[in-house]
Order: sequence, then C-alpha cells, then structure tokens
Amino acid sequence: MPELRRDPVLGRWIIISRERRKRPSDFAIESQTSLGGFCPLCPGNEKTTPPEVLAYRLGGDSTPNKPGWQVRVVPNKYPALVIEGDLSKEGEGLYDRMNGIGAHEVIVESPNHDESLTRMPPDKIFFVFKAFKERIVDLEKDPRFRYVMVFKNYGRAAGASLEHSHSQLIALPILPRMIVSELAGALSYFQYKERCVFCDIIRQEMQQNVRVVCQNEHFITITPFAPRTPFEMWVLPKQHSSAYNKLDDFHLLSLSSQFSETLRRLNACIPNVPYNFVLHTEPLRFGSAEHFHWHFEIVPKLTSIAGFEWGSGFYINPMPPEEAAEYLRESL
Repeated sequence: MPELRRDPVLGRWIIISRERRKRPSDFAIESQTSLGGFCPLCPGNEKTTPPEVLAYRLGGDSTPNKPGWQVRVVPNKYPALVIEGDLSKEGEGLYDRMNGIGAHEVIVESPNHDESLTRMPPDKIFFVFKAFKERIVDLEKDPRFRYVMVFKNYGRAAGASLEHSHSQLIALPILPRMIVSELAGALSYFQYKERCVFCDIIRQEMQQNVRVVCQNEHFITITPFAPRTPFEMWVLPKQHSSAYNKLDDFHLLSLSSQFSETLRRLNACIPNVPYNFVLHTEPLRFGSAEHFHWHFEIVPKLTSIAGFEWGSGFYINPMPPEEAAEYLRESL
C-alpha cells in the first residue's frame, strides 16, 4: 500500500509508492559519453573565461589566470544576475520589481577535464569546499546580498551544460523561498520544543540506524524520512552549526572525506547517475541561529516532475528511504 510521509521541517508530504518499487539496476541512466571539442574550463584556456576571483595554485607561485591551479573560481560568463548596479526596488501596482543584482560564479573543481568529484580524493575535494567557504565570506561583505546559494549540477539530465567538473554559486539580494520556509519550519519546531529539529533528526537516525548511509566523527549522511526522489541524501554536521562559512580547515577536511564516501556509495549503486546538490546555510549577517542547522542535500535525477507534482506539491517516490540506505550501505 502507498504511504504518505511528512517532512518534519517543511511540512511537505511525500508519497512512497511501494507498488512502483524499484531496485537500483531498474533505473535507466542516460549514457554520459564525452562530446569532446573545446573546453573553456581546461588549463591553457584561462583567457576564454572572466578573470578569476579565487584560485588555489600548486606551490602557490603560479601566475593568476594561467595554468598551475588546483581549483579556480571565475564569474559566470553568462550570469543569471550581475554584480554592477543598484537594486532600485520599485512597485508596479500590486507587483514588485528590482534590478537583477547579484553574483554568479563557477567553481572549477579540477584542472583535469575528466576528473569528477566522485573520483577525487578527499584532500582535493577539500579545496573545492574551502572555495565555497571563502567566496561566501567575501560576498557577505556586500550589503546588497542576503543569501549565497552553492549548488552543483552533474550530468545533462541534472542541468549541467559543461562536461568539465564544476559547481556554481549565486549571491542573491533576496532570500530564496525554500530557505524562508526551512527557517520558518525550524523556528516553529524550536519554539515548541526548545531544540533544533535537525539535531533531533540526527539523534533519532543514529538511534534507529535504518536510514544512516555512512558517518565519521563529525558528519553523518542519511536518507531523509520523506525523500523527494530515490536515493536523496542529506549530509549534516553532528554538532549544531547554523553557518557553513564558520567551518575551520580541520572540519572542512572531515566534511570532504564524508562527502567523498557519500558520492562513491551513490555511484557504486547507480553508476554515473545525474544529481544535484545544494548547500542549505543560514542567510548572510544572520547571526548564529539556535534553530537552524546547515546541511547539504543531494538529489539524484531519477524521477520526473510532472503535472501531479507541479499541481499538488507532492512528490511520488518509488524507493522507501530505508531500502535506499541499505543499498547505499552495502554498495562499497
């Protein structure tokens, strides 16, 4: 029988359709054959991108905007939002508008064209995650920006337009509706129970141990109780923390190790599965929030969003998270 499950943070309902239950091998994955041709993100082609805003270089002595980098951050050549100008908020009757002010940057994760995040060792992933932090810290200085969203699209089905492994960030002048809803849901729980809902989730998942995928001393990966898609995972710090940009290098390296194992387990279950991940962290200049807990959400692209999902806000998932976690635990 199908089962309805409610997300404890957002109040979102999910349908677990056991009648449509699938094994990992039942999911059809589009072939990720290389298209070849010119790549603007490869070393030697630095002049074809805007000048870098951050780079970690081998030995620290190579020339900016030249080869010799490990991770490179550049403004997006075709940005969703632009950094120059004023917000110029105005009304048009009952409608609101403002200029599209923000920042849109590309984090080039490796100089090697064919090296995906899944195949990178943790000590290389560390520099990717460190770049996320440093760019958030820098963009927080701009009073026009209220939130920095960090995300990755892997595979054409998940929205990736370039083969070379990269992630992106967008600094926004307004809070995304998803973050507003998450903050509100977490605050409501905190006001009622005087505890962080994410901390309670971590405690319960560790006690029950049915949706835990893997963990280390500082971080845990779970399949959430009410997942939108098969093999959706959350990576959370075990100790309460509301802001990703407060992480020190020691914990960034621990996170890199946890993230590496998480992606390797996913890839072992469903090779080359397209996915998105998004960092959920507190708004800029928000102060340490007792009720909010930063985390990454990894969402494989294995199901389609169609009329029912758009019209109802419900998601239909053919994979119970307990089964997904078991597959992932046994994959390595």
